[in-house]
Parts: sequence; structure tokens; C-alpha cells
Amino acid sequence: MTAPDYLSRRTMLMRLGIFFNAVIAAVLAVPVVGYLFSPLARTRKMANTSWIPLGSLDQFPAGETRLATFRNSDVQPWDGQTADSACWVRCVDAQTFQVFAINCMHLGCPVRWFPQSRLFMCPCHGGVYYEDGARASGPPERGLFEYAYKVEDGKLFINAQELPTPGTSSDLININGKLPCA
Repeated sequence: MTAPDYLSRRTMLMRLGIFFNAVIAAVLAVPVVGYLFSPLARTRKMANTSWIPLGSLDQFPAGETRLATFRNSDVQPWDGQTADSACWVRCVDAQTFQVFAINCMHLGCPVRWFPQSRLFMCPCHGGVYYEDGARASGPPERGLFEYAYKVEDGKLFINAQELPTPGTSSDLININGKLPCA
């Protein structure tokens, strides 16, 4: 005797359940696969370093610290105003600059420059930095993040590909070879 040509209800529901489970597994696998292959994409992205102009050198007089803004090079169409970033530019002399991220190294609040006291101060938790970006007092454990810069054709450029994020604990080892809180 041969098998019947129709599907039983049990067989049809079993196949339908397997199909739906396969679809859900495929949808859930997309972010997992993306996470696993993200280091490959990240190394490709880091190779694409771009220098962002901050302005002409005459905008930054020697001995002064000024606020400058730039457009982030890794912009998405939905970023809008959030793609604009700020930084503090300190002109030491005609060709020597220090370009600091605006974020405090404690929790990322924007620091302000006070020219009277020649200090950067964080309004959130009282972090204070000297004019060279070094930590003066407060909860931050290190100085302000400093962008790489270059001067070309009378303009100041920064490499803003690197984001100011807290480092590993090995960055926090002081002169005695111990962690500052240990």
C-alpha cells in the first residue's frame, strides 16, 4: 500500500512551526553575526583617517584658548545637529597647539575655560584642569583628552576619528607603579 497524497494536520502544523522557528532564528542571528564580524569592519573604518579643518591660524592668537567647532567626519543622515562637535584650542606659539576635547574625563560633562584663572572647570562634579589639560583637582583621574593636530597652508586640522573614552586601568598607573586609588 502507498502513502496517502495528503498532509495530516499534525504534519502541516509541525512544518509550519519549523518554518516560523527558522525565520525567528535567522532574524535573531543577524545582530549576533554583526557583533562577531564588527572587528573586521572596525579595522577598515579606522584606516580611513580624515583630518578636519578647524579654521585659519589667525583665529587662534598665541597664548589664548578658544572654543572651536567642527563637523564629525562619521556622519549619518539622521545625526542632524548632534554631528557638530566642539573642542578647545590652545595656541602655545605660532606653530604649537593643544586641541582638547570638550568633555570632562570624569563623566563627560562639557568643561568651560575660565581665562581669568587660566583653568578648565567642569560644572557637574567640580573637576578642574590646568591650561595644558593636566588634572588639577576633583574626581577626574587624568587630564583632558587631546586630539592630534597638524598645520597645513595656514590652517589648523585635527584628527577627530579617535573618540575621547576612558582607557583601561593600565593608563591610570602613576609614577610609583600603583593605581591611584589602591
